[in-house]
Amino acid sequence: MPIAKNTICVWFDKDAEAAARFYAETFPDSAVHTVHRAPADYPMGKKGDVLTVDFTVAGVRCMGLNGGTAFTHSEAFSFQIATEDQAETDRYWNAIVGNGGTESACGWCKDRWGISWQITPRVLTEAMAAGGEEAARAFTAMMEMGKIDVARIEAARRG
Repeated sequence: MPIAKNTICVWFDKDAEAAARFYAETFPDSAVHTVHRAPADYPMGKKGDVLTVDFTVAGVRCMGLNGGTAFTHSEAFSFQIATEDQAETDRYWNAIVGNGGTESACGWCKDRWGISWQITPRVLTEAMAAGGEEAARAFTAMMEMGKIDVARIEAARRG
């Protein structure tokens, strides 16, 4: 597979391969492409340790870098996954949170590696795009949620 001109690089302490494999198992249009290992010992590791992992998550090319503990993740970076219905929303939310992740508010959660995810049903995005009172009602309903409840967003849209 050719090297992409632009790739998202996600920093991990040491689990880039495990994270990439989890994402590939969880989301459609995802795969682990290449695992690059250290050709020699280096200050933070040994020859053969995983350095980087080329992977795709939900159609987006990424590289996972095992860089150690120098940097931590924040909500300033997140993957946003658009879902079609409650079943898909539940499936992704439960996979992330149920695999050592944590719940947050308004459709956000973190996986066990500290990467933030927005699990966002399209009905919410559509409500926000509609603007006006419909958007205001959907927004107010969302602000009270952890995982997004599609039925509650739909009810809020209707008023």
